[in-house]
Amino acid sequence: MQIYYFMFIAPSTMLSFSILLVFITFALRYIFKLQWQGKVQKPKQPTLPPGPKPWPIVGNLPEFIINKKKTSVSHWIHSFMEEMNTEIACIRLGNVHVIPVTCPEISLEFFKKQDAVFASRPLTMATDVLTKGYLGTGFGPLGDQWKKMKRVMANEVLSQATHRWLHEKRGEEADNLLRYVLNQCKNGDEGGLVNLRLAARHYCGNVIRKMMFNRRYLGKGKADGGPGFEEEEYVDTIFTILAHINSFCISDYLPFLRGLDLEGHEKVMEEATKVLEKYHDPIIEDRIQQWRDGRKHEPQDLLDVLVSLTDENGNIPLLSTDEIKAQINETMIATLDNPSNALEWALAEMLNKPEMLQKAVDELDDVVGKDRLVQEYDLPRLNYIKSCAREAFRLHPIAPFNVPHMSLTDTTVADYFIPKGSHVILSRVGLGRNSKVWDEPCKFKPERHLQDCNTGEEVVLAEPELRFLSFSRGRRGCPGVVLGSSMTTMLFARLLQGFHWSIPANQGTIDLCQGKKDSFLAKPLLAVAKPRLPLHVYSVSR
Repeated sequence: MQIYYFMFIAPSTMLSFSILLVFITFALRYIFKLQWQGKVQKPKQPTLPPGPKPWPIVGNLPEFIINKKKTSVSHWIHSFMEEMNTEIACIRLGNVHVIPVTCPEISLEFFKKQDAVFASRPLTMATDVLTKGYLGTGFGPLGDQWKKMKRVMANEVLSQATHRWLHEKRGEEADNLLRYVLNQCKNGDEGGLVNLRLAARHYCGNVIRKMMFNRRYLGKGKADGGPGFEEEEYVDTIFTILAHINSFCISDYLPFLRGLDLEGHEKVMEEATKVLEKYHDPIIEDRIQQWRDGRKHEPQDLLDVLVSLTDENGNIPLLSTDEIKAQINETMIATLDNPSNALEWALAEMLNKPEMLQKAVDELDDVVGKDRLVQEYDLPRLNYIKSCAREAFRLHPIAPFNVPHMSLTDTTVADYFIPKGSHVILSRVGLGRNSKVWDEPCKFKPERHLQDCNTGEEVVLAEPELRFLSFSRGRRGCPGVVLGSSMTTMLFARLLQGFHWSIPANQGTIDLCQGKKDSFLAKPLLAVAKPRLPLHVYSVSR
């Protein structure tokens, strides 16, 4: 009875309801149709950064191989990024996305805003060999082993307290550097010709060996304070390792090729690591035995620190023999290249511009004087000298890229999609010579770094804004900033305070050409040194 009442009493209401229902049905169908056809706007999905179009399966490996043989991978990457006018790119090598970056702002997005996402390292052939399966801290992937070794390095090996404790050992090597150069100046008023590449690398190697093993020489050394055969072989081996440690090895992107050693990199790394350990291992194993036998009770160097560490229950050792060896391998290769390369390039530039050289010497005379040798406590006041070092780091970086970081998840950076497992590499050349950041980026102008500081503010070698790379930042940043800064500045200060430097006769100017396959000067820097301090000042460098 109620139904009939509804149908006959309210026909207009039923008609309106039916029309509304039909309208809603057609509207929904139309909306669904538009969505199906893609005509309804969807949120824009981020795309990969621009880059060369990849081939199926192998990606850009064909271009990679061709350019690696013709020039270098880094030259190819920088060339196509310039052609595409982009400051972030994507190259697919096999299944790996390699993301080079030349922009400070984008770099900070990676290593400041999303530091946790990019806190791991890729697994590579060279780093695996050097670190005995990633037992150290510099090259290992994110995980418990890395966290353990990072705590050891930050709290025990590279802490401020340890740095102060080993002050005297660094001072001994600064004195020996002066003695070595002085012994090259045996021609009276004519001075002596000095190989500054050899002197700088020798000093850096001496400092870290003295701090680590409490010894300057691995063999007998030389009477003039210079390196013997063992030290020269040792340093050459370290630079061989540095040339191969992040050299874009094909098997790092196609792991099934590892073992075939198509490029010969595996053999080079294995043989170089054996040479390094030929010198390290007997010292390490003997020291471990001394602590076990109770013949040693107090630490005298960093090796003692590593050997004597105890676990949370007070039991020793905290570190295994292989962990100690792996960490020492990493530490030794990390301390030679940056300071020595910066000194050689900066002094080459300054010799061509004598007013810069004189300005640095005047600063030393004002801060230190000529009646004593510059010491580490003087270094904070040597702002112009540190500006020269910063400018060398900026304009003449030690390598084209930093050590790669690997993304732990899919993410978005600078509105681009960065897949999980991507290898992110910051371009040292691209950042340091970015014309959007630096005025006259290809000119050596130390004064630019003084202008960045407020009056009375100390110039430091680190660059937290990533306008160039001296020491990396973030979770995987260099833990040795204090040591690296003091070594670099002391190297500059002692050489500039102790000697007049000039270009060899009949040479004209220093050739500033870079090597074809590396970032060093094409030819080692040779310069004439003459003592500039009273003779009694040098007598402390016995």
